[in-house]
Amino acid sequence: MAKLELVVAAEQSGRTVRSLLKGGLGLSTARINRLKRTDSGITVNGTRVFTSAVLQAGDHLEVNLDAAERAAGTVPVPMALDILYEDEHLLVINKCAPLAVIPSSLAKEEPTLANGLAYYLGPGSSFHPVNRLDRGTTGLLAAAKNGYIHDQLRRQLHSGDFRRKYLAVCQGVPQPEAGRVDLPIGREPGSAIKRRIDLEGGQSAQTDYCVLQTAWGEEKMSLVELTPHTGRTHQLRVHMAAIGCPLTGDWLYGREDRERIARPALHAAQLELVHPVTGERLSAAAPLPEDMKKLLERYICPI
Repeated sequence: MAKLELVVAAEQSGRTVRSLLKGGLGLSTARINRLKRTDSGITVNGTRVFTSAVLQAGDHLEVNLDAAERAAGTVPVPMALDILYEDEHLLVINKCAPLAVIPSSLAKEEPTLANGLAYYLGPGSSFHPVNRLDRGTTGLLAAAKNGYIHDQLRRQLHSGDFRRKYLAVCQGVPQPEAGRVDLPIGREPGSAIKRRIDLEGGQSAQTDYCVLQTAWGEEKMSLVELTPHTGRTHQLRVHMAAIGCPLTGDWLYGREDRERIARPALHAAQLELVHPVTGERLSAAAPLPEDMKKLLERYICPI
């Protein structure tokens, strides 16, 4: 069971349950309202209470986060999952490709990570991806097991508390070899999936890049490290294409090259976050997948 606990301190004495749930534990009004309608969602000293109850120093307030969850209704599908971290609140998964994170109207019958986790977590479970990855992107994804944890982690995104680094192979060599792309991104008119640089109506987007290795053969290619500071759809792919170095194999923003790699060469390699309940800093790393290893060994550098 995923739960939150608070022992009322002397300076909190006289406050209501609702006040402490919001101010002490950071629950939203909507979540409190769902919890108070359940039998086990909110208890004080082991007994169910109204949110208007006034608490005294030493009282033990407990919240059963699972009680407020609604089953996602996702069809469970057995699949192999590479889970690098798990507790009652969240998971960190090393996602393979091609695997979409959630179902799409464009591919309704295709199994997704959400289907695999519905099977793994069991009946009544819910799945809340925090940082989403494109179906063709491999690597680290954090997922919350309840809405409260999801809210807390989403607030960390693009801050020092939630950090991500990607490895990518791109065409050409970015100039300068380290820098920041600061270009707004918007939808491509007439396309359901494509994005573009939109200086007038786009959303702010920033990506840091750094060249790690370069191949100077017939066609220049580079291994780059990418750090997003925002989370726009296709941000890394759009930004690298915008500076003249689209990702190798990127059929949407560069050119398809299935002989080299059957997807955009992009991998979420490192992830750090602060656990919303324990305050512990969690870090994970995912090794390069085989297709990117082969690409590097053939064109850039032995690994």
